[in-house]
This record gives sequence, structure tokens and C-alpha cells, in this order.
Amino acid sequence: MRFAIVRFPGTWSDRDCHHVLHNVLGQEADILWHRETSLSGYDAVVLPGGFSYGDYLRCGAIARFSPIMESVIAFAEAGRPVIGICNGFQVLCESHLLPGALMRNDSLEFRCEWIHLRREGASTPWADGIASGQVLNVPISHNDGNYFADDATLDELESSGRVIFRYCDERGDVTPAANPNGSVRNIAGIINARGNVLGMMPHPERAGETIVGGTDGNLIWQSIIEHALQTAS
Repeated sequence: MRFAIVRFPGTWSDRDCHHVLHNVLGQEADILWHRETSLSGYDAVVLPGGFSYGDYLRCGAIARFSPIMESVIAFAEAGRPVIGICNGFQVLCESHLLPGALMRNDSLEFRCEWIHLRREGASTPWADGIASGQVLNVPISHNDGNYFADDATLDELESSGRVIFRYCDERGDVTPAANPNGSVRNIAGIINARGNVLGMMPHPERAGETIVGGTDGNLIWQSIIEHALQTAS
């Protein structure tokens, strides 16, 4: 499988994504500068974490207008797999590929720590290899990770199974204490209506090797790789 990892000015998680995808999981992966306009030959797109354009406007708001994003939007609208991680999630929301917005953490503090996520929701190639109710341990690293949407949007996300990851404790219980940023309904990751676009605040690429603290993040990458293999066979 061949991944396109988009680098905007200020992106810093692109090399982490490349390392896990290429060196740990043995996949083809290229880092593309945001001025590129073609995604030809790629099977999936990764919008990694960081501070695109220094977060000088709203997080992700300037990156949304980078030349590559027209191709990313077309790629997603064609039903092909796209993941936005942290700042990438913010870019997806600013691009209207996903609903809602990411606001300042309710603590008004930058949060960098390991948290727990519970797999929920409907089928998506990004998480079909993860059992419903399974708890993952992965890190967060953000200042604006507080997910918000209006009640009608939230109810639609819930009823259609589009909430894929929710902040929880190590037992899988969804509690206010397990919520690191104030995200409404403890939402940590959502998909679009077709299920091919996933946005999540936690960093799966930072949980790819035992030496860094755990490998639960690989379950997400392995899910999309397995989906690609099944589709090709």
C-alpha cells in the first residue's frame, strides 16, 4: 500500500507517520509538500499533526487553501481513504470533509499525555480491525482538541455510527475525568458519511513501537492495510 503524507509549513508529525508506516509496517510512504497537486498512484492520504502555518488564524484554516487540498478533497469525495490526525483533523473540519470544529482545550492548557480511547460506531476501513468496545492506549498532544458541533450534528453523528473513538478510562468507561480537553460527548474521532474519511485528535503514529510506550496505534494503520488487501484480492 502506498501512502501520501502531506507536509504543510509547520507540520511536525509527518516523519513520525512515515517512520511507522514505512519502517515499522513495511508500507510505501512519501512525504508530499503542500504545493503538490497530484495524488496519482497513492492508495491513502495522511494529514498529520503539527501547527500548519503556525496556527496563526484558526488551526487548519490556512492549510485548507493549500494547493494539495483540492486533490485531497477530490480523493475523499471519490471514496478513497483519508485520515487527519490532530492538526489534520482540524484541516478536515475546515475543509468541510468532516463536520464540527476543534476549539481551545477547556483547561486552556496544552495537553501532552497518554489517554485511552474506546472503539465505537459503524464500519470504516480505518478501524474495522478493532473490535467494538476495545480500548486503545495512545498519546495526545494538542492545544485545540476540544471537539464541538451543534446538537443536531452530534445527534446525526451518534445515530449513524460516525463517532468512532471516544475518550474513556482504562476500563472503557466514558467519564468526564477521562476527557482530556472538554470535547463534547467525549468525542475523540469521527468519520464522514461514507466512512472513508477519519479525523482523530490522538496520535496513532506515536504509539507504533514498544520502546515509545505501546503499539495500539498500529491497529488503525493495520486496519486500512488489511482493507486494501481485501479490496485488491
